[in-house]
Formats: sequence, C-alpha cells, structure tokens
Amino acid sequence: MTWLITGGAGYIGAHVARTMVEAGERVLALDDLSAGVPARLPADVPLVRGSSLDAELLKRVLAEHAVTGVVHLAARKQVAESVAQPTRYYQENVGGLATLLEAVAEAGVGRFVFSSSAAVYGNPDVALITEDTPCAPVNPYGETKLAGEWLVRAAGQAHGISTVCLRYFNVAGAAAPELADTGVFNIVPMVFDRLTREDAPRIFGDDYPTPDGTCIRDYIHVADLAEAHLAAARRVGERDGDLTVNIGRGEGVSVREMVTVIGEVTGDRREPVVEARRPGDAPVSVASAGLAARELGWTARRGVREMIESAWAGWRLHHGK
Repeated sequence: MTWLITGGAGYIGAHVARTMVEAGERVLALDDLSAGVPARLPADVPLVRGSSLDAELLKRVLAEHAVTGVVHLAARKQVAESVAQPTRYYQENVGGLATLLEAVAEAGVGRFVFSSSAAVYGNPDVALITEDTPCAPVNPYGETKLAGEWLVRAAGQAHGISTVCLRYFNVAGAAAPELADTGVFNIVPMVFDRLTREDAPRIFGDDYPTPDGTCIRDYIHVADLAEAHLAAARRVGERDGDLTVNIGRGEGVSVREMVTVIGEVTGDRREPVVEARRPGDAPVSVASAGLAARELGWTARRGVREMIESAWAGWRLHHGK
C-alpha cells in the first residue's frame, strides 16, 4: 500500500502523515505549499510540490509511486474568505477534487478518504449532530465540502472506489510543537495572539441560550483526528462502498470555558471583552461520535487541556513568547 496525502505538508496533513508512517504505512505527500511547510513532514516522506488541479501531475504521481489509496486534505478552508471569494473556493475545493478523482479512477486506485467538515450541517437546532442531521451549509466553504461529499460518493459508485468522508468538528492542539498550527483563524490561536499582543481575549456574544451565554463547540485534538484518518484508511481497504462519519469528542465546551482554560495554561487570566455576535454562529454544535466508534473502531482520547497545552507549546516555538 502507498498512500498519497494531498495537503500533506499542512497542519492537519503533516499530523496524518506522521501518524500513518508510525503505523507502518508508506506515504507520499502532495502540497502546493500555499499553507504547507515541508519541514513538518517526516524525513522519509517524499514531497511533490503541486496542485490537485494539475491533472497531468496527478496522473504522473499516481503512476510513478504506484499509489493505492488517497487521503485528500488539500482545500481552502477559511469561512470569511469563502464568502468573499466563492468562485475561487468552488474552483479549488470542488474543481480540484473532481480532477483528482478523475486521475484516481483512471489509475485504478481503489481507496479514497475525504476531508470534510461539520460546516456541511450549517446551524442545526439539535443537542447532538448525527450523520443523519440534515445538511444546510450557510457559507460557500461548507457548500464546497458538501458538494465534495456528493462527488466522492458518486465517483466511488461509478468506478468501484471505496470511500470514507470525515466530517471534522473544531480542531486544536499539536502532537509536537513543530507541527502546531501557525495560522490565526481558530479560537485557540486567536486568543494566544491577543494575549501575546497584551490584549484581552474577545468573546463574540454572551447572550446565547447556553449555560454561560456563549457558544458551545466540540473540540478535537489534531492527534486524535490524525488517528481517525489512519482508522479510516484501514477501514476503506477492508470494505467496499461509502461511509460518512463525524469526527469529534461528543462533548461540548463553551467559548468562555475555553478562554478560562487558556488563561490557566498561559498564566494570563485577563478578563475577556464581550463583543457583538458574529453572523451565522450557532449556539451549540456538538458531534454525535458513536458511528465513528462503531464503524472505524476510533474514539477521541485527548481532552481540552491537552489541546491547549500542546498548542501553547507550539505557539511559543513559532512566535517566541
């Protein structure tokens, strides 16, 4: 078995590559390095610089490396950017996936794991989001992930490719400081960034119908997420057909609770500033994680404090705090 990981030098991709290599899998990374960092990859993982939009490159890579399975992570993923640049998101996220699937089918690759997102659900008014919760994305990013799932399943059925779609919830933490997320787009690095600049953390809305008035989310350690990909890669090689599963802890943590734990870990306990709600934020978004346990034999093992402690170690390495 040889696995091609697209976006393999990215924050999540490098974790997946390391986890799969440590489990004895042969891995190859493809990344255009728009957000990827080559040094994140294990030394024995070859890196091909390129895009999933490059059909000829994909055909050559799949053939030359005798690829037998693909983990597709490469995508644009910022919600606000997707609202401002919807055509770019559809072109890269859906068009790139279509090009990749055509190459995969032509090469006879029979296993495909797709990186999806809880953004496909939109803002459902339910306590726990199951895989049967209706999908109603509220931004172009979520739309491209839902369209991607449809395309993966259709291509799988048409060409006999066994597929798994993983719907991630909120990813945080790092397996090692050098693998930490260097972007400032999610709550943990956003709070770190504020504290580093001697500013108070921001909370967007404290009047939601939740115990402390702030939004509740399901946070998952990136190392657990990487292990879910390994489980999916092995499952997709054992069974035919398609599978779609949530990847979360099944536990909700409020924004205020997250800010409190960040303060405890960093030693900077300054009181957060409450600002107006952001458009489109759901009061509660928590995964039902039972299907992943049953179908993949996978359950998240790491808690919120471990996510924050590991992310803080990475932040200090990259930002000199």
